[in-house]
Amino acid sequence: MNNNGAARVGVYVCHCGSNIAGTVDVFEVAAYAATLPNVAVAREYKYMCSSTGQEMIKRDIMEFGLNRVVVASCSPRMHEPTFRAALVEAGLNPYLLAMANIREHCSWITKDKTVGTAKAKTLISASVNRVIWQEPLTEREVPVAPVSLVVGGGIAGIQASLAIAEAGYKA
Repeated sequence: MNNNGAARVGVYVCHCGSNIAGTVDVFEVAAYAATLPNVAVAREYKYMCSSTGQEMIKRDIMEFGLNRVVVASCSPRMHEPTFRAALVEAGLNPYLLAMANIREHCSWITKDKTVGTAKAKTLISASVNRVIWQEPLTEREVPVAPVSLVVGGGIAGIQASLAIAEAGYKA
């Protein structure tokens, strides 16, 4: 980890019902994750995105002093905001989260459980190695001037300028 002290990572492997668990041995993957450097706790759960799964993560953050979290589940597009909110509720910066997409990248691309499990382990290992280097971010709002610059004076540039002006903005 960088200059912020020792990393204490929690790894959470989701079964996604049988969606992931059907082609990834989630028990083996969680046991493997527990052996990785900087991992303080590794757990598996049927539906990590459920309120029970989120409570598990929040409780572990406090109990184990976690300062980084890896969730191995479905697409970040689907549940990254869910897990970030859980981190915030537990007092952890929401950007100290890494997600390993073991549904679309493992379970949905193979029927061979050995192959799916091996790839899940690799993705989780990479996520643990990445999250220890992530820095806390702070969201902020900045003022925006509602003006546009159109580069180009051809037909497309003229049309773009007219459309912006008709929308009530300075071009």
